[in-house]
Amino acid sequence: MNLDSAKELASVVFSDDYFEARQKFLAAAPTSRAYRCSTNGPSGEALYTDAAYFGPADAKKLLVLVSGTHGPEGCIGSAAQLLFLEAKFHKRLPYSTAVLFLHALNCYGFAWDRRVTAEGVDLNRNFVDFSKPLPSNPGYEELAGHFVPADISEEGLKRAEIAFAAYQARHGELKLREARGSGQYTHPGGLFYGGTEPTEARRTLEEITNEFNVAARDEVIIIDYHTGLGPYGYGELQCEQSSGLSGYERAVRIFGTSVTSPEVGNSSAEIIPGTQDAFWERVLGSRHTYIALEFGTYKLNTAVLRDDHWLFMYRPEEVDSERGRQIRQVTKLHYYPQGSDWKEMIAWRSHQVHRQAIEALASGK
Repeated sequence: MNLDSAKELASVVFSDDYFEARQKFLAAAPTSRAYRCSTNGPSGEALYTDAAYFGPADAKKLLVLVSGTHGPEGCIGSAAQLLFLEAKFHKRLPYSTAVLFLHALNCYGFAWDRRVTAEGVDLNRNFVDFSKPLPSNPGYEELAGHFVPADISEEGLKRAEIAFAAYQARHGELKLREARGSGQYTHPGGLFYGGTEPTEARRTLEEITNEFNVAARDEVIIIDYHTGLGPYGYGELQCEQSSGLSGYERAVRIFGTSVTSPEVGNSSAEIIPGTQDAFWERVLGSRHTYIALEFGTYKLNTAVLRDDHWLFMYRPEEVDSERGRQIRQVTKLHYYPQGSDWKEMIAWRSHQVHRQAIEALASGK
């Protein structure tokens, strides 16, 4: 991919919403299977997760490309999946290798410009084992009413800032970040809520995994597209704690030393429970390598998610009002910058990571 083609492709593959993205994906992968979501879109539209498979049905090696785990981040994941198809990687796969596309895994969040699922759950905290005691987050328990306050007036937000400052003074900045972002299972509608049972999106992933017999493969590489952390436009390759150091080492052998992990302290992400990697670890163990391809956007702005959760928790009747649409638009633009420079950076990095994954499956790294 040269400079001109990256810029040209970026202008074609990106979409401004779920509906445009799905239309483009189905045109590029017309044999996809559709999985209907029980919740509709903002104007009552039907919503779907789509799965497309290319390669031998019994391929021993498999590449899985997942978009839309976190709603509006699906604009980027969908574009990356289309770039893969535009590059025709699916038509020149190595021997006994296949690729499985999961388009708009959290199609509700994609359509509504929300990171969470229709149940209000952060899908990347939902893959815990619900038969066991759920992870605790005492910091969130203490500050829950301030992370998403019912009162977002100037006075209400000032009270929240005072509470955050006091907590940080007692426990440090890292503990405050962990309290906010590491996930919680006790406050529905709150930030990074992991739920009390598997979400519909998780069940859809499990259904697709079973239908395509993923567990029978000898080697599986999963690329899960995300945005929001790290420098603007940079594509960080993040491993998760579920795979441990061995999963990190597998990813380094495939993608090089730019791979990061919270286990080794070089990731922009925190250690969090219930990530999608926990699912793949249970299904495949050491036969899988999972990475979140995380593209940086803007400096962390906690008001973006706070206002989204406030809207749907305290003003659900206003979600399609002028104020509600404005809040949703701010959320979308935070995770999906519209700059052509940013899109071109995503095109370059996605193509590189796709090529590395295909080469690794061909060489047996």
